[in-house]
Amino acid sequence: MIEKVVIKNYKSIEYLDLKLDDEMNILVGNNEQGKSTILEAVNLALTCTLNKRIIHNELTPFLFNKKVVEDYINNIAHGKQEVPPNILIELYLKENDQIMSWKGSNNFKKENTCGISLSIEFDDDYTEEYQQYIEQSTNIKNIPIEYYKVNWYSFASNPITPRSNPVKCVLIDPTEGKTWSGTDRYISSVIGDVLEPKQRATLNFNFRDIKERFSEIDSISQINSTLSEKTGEISDKELAISLDISQKNGWESNLTAYLNDIPFDFIGKGEQNSVKLKLSLESNADEAQVVLIEEPENHLSHSNMYKLINQITEKCKGKQLIITTHSTYVLNKLGLDKVVLMNNSNHMTLRDLNEDTYTYFKKLPGYDTLRLLLADKAILVEGPSDELIVQKAYFQEYNRLPIEDGIDVITVRGLSFKRFLEITDLLKKEVAVVTDNDGNVDKNIIKKYGDHYLNHPKIKICYSEDTRYATLEPQIVSVNELSVLNDIFGKNYTSKEELIKYMTSSGNKSECAMCIFDSKKQIVIPEYINEAIK
Repeated sequence: MIEKVVIKNYKSIEYLDLKLDDEMNILVGNNEQGKSTILEAVNLALTCTLNKRIIHNELTPFLFNKKVVEDYINNIAHGKQEVPPNILIELYLKENDQIMSWKGSNNFKKENTCGISLSIEFDDDYTEEYQQYIEQSTNIKNIPIEYYKVNWYSFASNPITPRSNPVKCVLIDPTEGKTWSGTDRYISSVIGDVLEPKQRATLNFNFRDIKERFSEIDSISQINSTLSEKTGEISDKELAISLDISQKNGWESNLTAYLNDIPFDFIGKGEQNSVKLKLSLESNADEAQVVLIEEPENHLSHSNMYKLINQITEKCKGKQLIITTHSTYVLNKLGLDKVVLMNNSNHMTLRDLNEDTYTYFKKLPGYDTLRLLLADKAILVEGPSDELIVQKAYFQEYNRLPIEDGIDVITVRGLSFKRFLEITDLLKKEVAVVTDNDGNVDKNIIKKYGDHYLNHPKIKICYSEDTRYATLEPQIVSVNELSVLNDIFGKNYTSKEELIKYMTSSGNKSECAMCIFDSKKQIVIPEYINEAIK
């Protein structure tokens, strides 16, 4: 099992040091946070392949982290003698008898342990050519990948080959959509893996036999005779058309799978992904110790997702599973304590939180936790009324709802702001809290949040200093004309005190907030709410 993954300069990841659970790891985060890159890197380190080809044939400057490449080019442009950047992927493995020969300290952390290292680095044999390259090139725009090599070694400095590697891995991406002339490439590949060698040989033989008999069809023979006559004047050889029989395994790109007599490409996307994933597990999971799955929830209904997750957990017992997902159902079904939350270069698990906060989130459905993580920015509020007023404030200011700008307004149950802020703090995510002062700023704001959150660079605690107006409704009434609010609510109160009593009475809070949200009238927004939306 993989205990830890270290990645340097690979694609979107500049540096990652990620500890893994022996059984289940669920990578969760917004798009472009490196989840798929981690799966790809683990598979690369264990198989030395990328896109199902040996990595030597897939080398490109775009495998390198963009920021690292930009820094390198900038340094070269300013005349600095810069060694080209390298990519490093290291897997720190739990010791067992099969891999004890891999134990050593030849790794980034200098730890004496078992592990595997794959690096893409500058080849010193090209030092002279490289020096000429940077001296003669006036406008270098990328790294010279032609001068690179791939090293695949154990931590004991032993070279590794696919044959000598006892750690087997399978990467399952049911969303892969590359095609061969309209035939789904992934399903053909998986079907080939499922079949026994004798069955594959029989399939290849019969497919070639069909192709050979194609030219014997009468109408095809007539066409070939015509072609031969047309070319007879310029060549003494006969021109004919037939199917290509030169490929040993040509069926994969010419035959297609059917479900209930419907070609595979014409069935629903959910059914396609489900079949691909199940077949991949059947054909590969038995041999693999590490199973990597990319977003199994794609295009699946709730009931089908339930079946699929059960099959994944059953098939992968005793294996190390790493899954990427955006699904709250996958989170809750497989266990929130197995989740790795990712934001930019930061990551955490719920086990990194204080014990009582960890217990709180284990009991909480994963939806709100996921919303906090997937938003570019979050605004935490105390209840549905606050949520509607924040939405109204944002719309008045920007003429669009906050979610259109990647800002999610989340109602936090039980006023548990600090529990959510622990996650925010660890992930360095931008968050605003909109909270009532409840008539006592010192007790309910200053002492509750303390200097850490009140002066946090990424967190804003937004509240009113005016303790005469303890909650949202009095705050709104205090800054608006009585006639404006009466008009919105369809009332005729003669004093603000009466209006506050109406707005704060049981059953009216959400109703009044909805009336304000739906109204085309502009209202004055309390300043502390305006602060949250800036």
